[in-house]
Amino acid sequence: MAGTDSLSYTQQHLLLSCTMFLNISYLDWISLGWLLLCWIGYAMFAKRQAKSVASLSSVLHVHRINWMRRLLNREVRVGDAALLASLERNVNFFANSCVLIVAGLLAALSATAEIQTVLDRISFADSISASALELKIATLIVIYVYAFFTFTGSMRQFGFAAVLMGAMPMPDEKDVTAQERRSAAIYSAKVIDQASHSYNYGLRAFYFSLAVVAWFIGPLWFVAAITIVIGILYEREFLSKSLKALKEVESVGDKLFEDDKELYQRTLLKTDKDGKAK
Repeated sequence: MAGTDSLSYTQQHLLLSCTMFLNISYLDWISLGWLLLCWIGYAMFAKRQAKSVASLSSVLHVHRINWMRRLLNREVRVGDAALLASLERNVNFFANSCVLIVAGLLAALSATAEIQTVLDRISFADSISASALELKIATLIVIYVYAFFTFTGSMRQFGFAAVLMGAMPMPDEKDVTAQERRSAAIYSAKVIDQASHSYNYGLRAFYFSLAVVAWFIGPLWFVAAITIVIGILYEREFLSKSLKALKEVESVGDKLFEDDKELYQRTLLKTDKDGKAK
């Protein structure tokens, strides 16, 4: 008898799941697939493109090596520590925002009827079933949970960078070799790079979450919003005016894609020549 009841419950659960699945239109599933394809595809494209074309990540990598190299020559590093703390505070703000947004979205799951009523009053919005509405809210929850983990990962990495900054040898330390100083600068810059990459992944999640908002109006609006977000991300990472300005500072654009050790040595020799010329 117990086995029959258990089987009946399982069958009812499967029937309910199938009913919810069928209540969601195929356009919604296609648009959700388009989101995943564009998000993952753009992340892979941007990572590969940055290895051969100037981007914010490749240009800032050179600037971070210059920052760490110059930090080695400073006895007072309070400003450097304050700058790193400021970057970490920015990440902390977004991480806290993710927690608040997820809490609000979980509350929204219990008020789908009220949300449906509001959406029905929008003249250009498509009609939406309760199952589809729950799917869209759940998608937003997943995105912000992912963003939370990327932001907290970035905070941890900035913390690691702060430790490395504190462990940097002082300019007058005689028992530290030139190779050890070079390694300290290069690998500290790489840790900051990783923290910034995690921060960037979290920001991308925020961008795509704004596209999901268009999904509540209709799947075609959602597809269009995703495409617009991809265009905005590409323009800001590869074609922005900020990128052009960053490339011009110390002619960093001419030093891209060099080996980190050669780049460090090149900038070090330039500093020595400039000092002798003075």
